[in-house]
Amino acid sequence: MGSERTLNDLRGKYSNPDGSQIKVGVLTSGGDAPGMNAAVRSVVRTCIALGAQPYAILDGWAGAVAGTDRIRPLRWGDVSSILNRGGTVIGTARSAEFRERSGMKKAARNLLEKGIDHLIVIGGDGSLSGTEEFRAEWPSMLDDLVAEGVISNELAKAHPTLYIAGIVGSIDNDLVGSDMTVGTDSALHRILSAIDEISSTAASHQRTFVLEVMGRHCGYLPLMAAVAGGCDYVFIPEEPPAPGWEKDMVQALKVGRAAGRRESIIIVAEGAVDTEGEKITAQTVADAVEKYAGQQARITILGHTQRGGTPSAYDRWMPTALGYAAVIEVLKATPKSEPYILGSRKNRIARLPLVKSLEHTRKVKKLTAAHCYEEAVRARGRSFTNMLALNRILSFPPERGECETSGRSAKRVAIMHVGGLAPGMNTAARAAVRIGVDKGFEMLGVQGSFAGLMDSKIVPLAWRDVEGWGFDGGAELGTRRHIPEVDELYAVGRAIENNNLDGLVIVGGMNAYLAVYRMVSEVGRYPAFRIPIVLVPATIDNNLPGSELSIGTDTALNNVVWALDRIKESAAASKRCFVAETMGRYCGYLALMAGLASGAERVYLNELPTSLREIEQDANLMRCSFEQGRRLFLAVRNEEASGLYNLEFLERVFEQEGRGLYDVRASAIGHLQQGGSPTPFDRLLATRLTARAMDEVEAQFEEGRFRAVYVGESEDDAVVFPVERMMDQLDLQHRRPFEQWWTQFVPMVPVVSLEEAACPVPPMPTIGPDNLECFE
Repeated sequence: MGSERTLNDLRGKYSNPDGSQIKVGVLTSGGDAPGMNAAVRSVVRTCIALGAQPYAILDGWAGAVAGTDRIRPLRWGDVSSILNRGGTVIGTARSAEFRERSGMKKAARNLLEKGIDHLIVIGGDGSLSGTEEFRAEWPSMLDDLVAEGVISNELAKAHPTLYIAGIVGSIDNDLVGSDMTVGTDSALHRILSAIDEISSTAASHQRTFVLEVMGRHCGYLPLMAAVAGGCDYVFIPEEPPAPGWEKDMVQALKVGRAAGRRESIIIVAEGAVDTEGEKITAQTVADAVEKYAGQQARITILGHTQRGGTPSAYDRWMPTALGYAAVIEVLKATPKSEPYILGSRKNRIARLPLVKSLEHTRKVKKLTAAHCYEEAVRARGRSFTNMLALNRILSFPPERGECETSGRSAKRVAIMHVGGLAPGMNTAARAAVRIGVDKGFEMLGVQGSFAGLMDSKIVPLAWRDVEGWGFDGGAELGTRRHIPEVDELYAVGRAIENNNLDGLVIVGGMNAYLAVYRMVSEVGRYPAFRIPIVLVPATIDNNLPGSELSIGTDTALNNVVWALDRIKESAAASKRCFVAETMGRYCGYLALMAGLASGAERVYLNELPTSLREIEQDANLMRCSFEQGRRLFLAVRNEEASGLYNLEFLERVFEQEGRGLYDVRASAIGHLQQGGSPTPFDRLLATRLTARAMDEVEAQFEEGRFRAVYVGESEDDAVVFPVERMMDQLDLQHRRPFEQWWTQFVPMVPVVSLEEAACPVPPMPTIGPDNLECFE
């Protein structure tokens, strides 16, 4: 297990030099974003857990300038039941007065009156820029306040430095260096929901719809929505069209209709312009459609619906991690420390130098203003650039028509699914077909996994055949869990030969990986297996080697969190303990992240075996907390957390130990987790990983050296690993990777969900070398 540390190791570690309690202010500023409440909750509870006193600064910097009761201490319970709420419970506002030195001095005086010299600011680049200026001017402002007799010299000497940490809350996702800012994922959910609903009515009438979405200076939201929503055309600030774009757009719409589309969806960023700087609005696009295509286009402006509503699962667990990390960052800062923004990079907390990050972010705006569009796109990062290229392939039918396949002129590449159902499998199949057609392959679909392959249930797939596949749940090609036995491999090999398959792309879970591993081990006996075989990870269990997130996992997580929200609401009228069980087999990803996103008090994982004594401690904690006034206690376990201590066992133990003080209900969430339309994240992940798989197939054809590989991820992009080395990464006994990145978040559960003041909190160890300071 490695070194084990608990929350108690850090309690009381942080204090002022004179031993007094550190006071930490938290504020939200600028435009609101879903997930801000999760960050605020995490900041408050982490402060309390580590011995600091959190203060809410209401209504952003306007509250700091106003002072008095706009700056108030927060207790544990003040941030209860806010994880699933949109907006920000402590308010946000723009303050013109704070932009002036006189306003900043008022804010400094008001903070000093409360003893606050540590700040965590959640907002956009403007808010964080103002925060950095405030920090830099702090010593001189204190000198002024002392000279003016507003504060004492002793007070100024006690707080010579302002320590700050930033969290970017912005749906635009415009912070360079961070993969995702707080609120972006939820905004994409809103946009994709609108696209999916509009597409159905548009297809019914064969209409064209124009959607305007947010994105004044950054095209992330419109671009990703276009890729994930299968839209025909998109206008973004970083890649404006040349004058005369109207005819090009209408021609693209006509080609799409000719290829089988019944509807046309155009996305316009609110900051879209052409290369001459002329603004492009939803109305100008609609007018162009009517003028050049003779059709009336319907306009939908989504506006502030993109900011509102319940945050997604990602915008609950990631802001929780960011708030947790921000507290540790600001508490351990020294007078010589550089201020940091806490962001995310490849699912990990990234410490980004505040000043440099803001400079890089503003540089992109300057590049677009100077018409340096190629540089602006590159500045957004490799993922943004790749998605631009993929959008052209996925949305524009090939002008040369479908691939001509006379004789054996084109490579025949088949795609199939293997394993349990994962939302996003259809998206991957759609992407494979369209990218394959673009590369000149003849694309085929295998119906019914390996059984279908052995029975030669193989159908040709053209560009138009997969129209609409990207947005539906299920798997159009079908999927089964069967792994071919050794004596069935002959039939598999003959099917590959008889159907002249030159390459195989398999989208699936652990059984798909084990099946191909078996094929590779027998390649000496069956030369038919010596073709490009590429595995694309798709399973809600998130337990595959090489890939930190599998297609379908995000959708399953959102389904679980939705169910847990409903479960918690059902307990509003009584005192109740709920024990919920997620899928995942021996991998606890769904259970842990759902627990963090729903505010569960306890999470049980196979990776952290639970003893009977620990269950007894939990029962005692539960009873004590209900005696202190608690109305709901939520425990989440993954389905194979412990063999004998199963869902029913926990229910009986907690019921017995409750002694009638509260009710206990147990619920296995079940196959709800595998259903529904894939989330924006799963659509984008499926597209990106499948694109990498098709590039690998093409590369092997060009090299003439064939092998079986599986697609994974590195720090920069998707990569491939040879199947014969799979067992180096895979714990076969538990059907999960040896290294699981998400275990770094295990220590946060008791920090943000259990109040020690009410009842003693049983120790919850970390996994491996990680500890409560894992973000340093």
